[in-house]
Amino acid sequence: MLRTSFLFWPALAAGALGLASCDKTSGGGDFAKTPSGIEYQVFKNEGGKYSSREIAAGGDSAAYRKRLGQIIALHVEYRTAKDSVLFQSRKQQMGYPVRVPLQPVKAKGGLEEAISMLQPGDSAVFRFNADSLSIKTTGQPAPPPIKKHGNTMILYVKVDAIQSQADAMVAQQKAMQEMQVKQQQHAEAQKPKDEAIIQAYVQKNNLKTQKTASGLHYVVTQPGAGAKPSQGQVVSVNYRGTLLDGKEFDSSARNGGKPIEFPLGVGAVIPGWDEGIALLGKGAKGVFLIPSSLAYGQRGAGNDIPADAVLRFDVELVDVKAAPPQPSMPMGMPQGQ
Repeated sequence: MLRTSFLFWPALAAGALGLASCDKTSGGGDFAKTPSGIEYQVFKNEGGKYSSREIAAGGDSAAYRKRLGQIIALHVEYRTAKDSVLFQSRKQQMGYPVRVPLQPVKAKGGLEEAISMLQPGDSAVFRFNADSLSIKTTGQPAPPPIKKHGNTMILYVKVDAIQSQADAMVAQQKAMQEMQVKQQQHAEAQKPKDEAIIQAYVQKNNLKTQKTASGLHYVVTQPGAGAKPSQGQVVSVNYRGTLLDGKEFDSSARNGGKPIEFPLGVGAVIPGWDEGIALLGKGAKGVFLIPSSLAYGQRGAGNDIPADAVLRFDVELVDVKAAPPQPSMPMGMPQGQ
């Protein structure tokens, strides 16, 4: 199961959907419209009270050109025309803002232009044609999970700050350190809960699992004839991933029936996979019961994998290939430089 990156529309196009709510100042009322077709409501914060404000010409304004190269920190939420939440950054960022560099606006009518309109303290609602926004961002029409609710995409934004690159880097490093501490504390508290869930599942389904020191439970249902893979080797795996209630959230069958390929032991997949696949010989089949600390933790993944979910994977190690060759060091180049 590959890791998933969440940030703006590309994450939605890949099926990364989230939950919860963003700071919303208004969801109704009249929308103004830019010449490029973006419908918007922008509100400024004055002493804790919000009032609507007119905007300058976005990326064409002198004020925005002065901000080029700076970093905007903001909270974002996407909703459909029927107000279904598709993605919410607060959940993915554990309450911390995402940070985006302010660059020249190349494509009018899209996210770049919308963000260029904003100032520190602003809250805003943007309304887009979903197909038009997707084509500007990804080159493809909006995916069916988006359009089934109508061809409108609504973006709620709350600006936290606009910072220099140096200040943004300091703030980002601090946030990452705080997030790691919170995640570690939560994971430690969750471990005994996950173990109890797995034990109950094992007994109910009459499974005879082995357990690793990290908490991964596994069963080898068909021994492999080949050697076990080592770190860096490229493995091919057929798989089916389900929650413990049997609901499937991903499989190689969904991806054209082809096995997934990835380098083992380098963080390309969730930790439970890196550890579990290394226990199998080529040709082996098995079952992994992966605690949340070795999967997607308290963040979960999209609509299908909730926070703190224990996951089951039925896997088959189809092939093991040699690690790709590393670039050779030029002659005369001292190591470590």
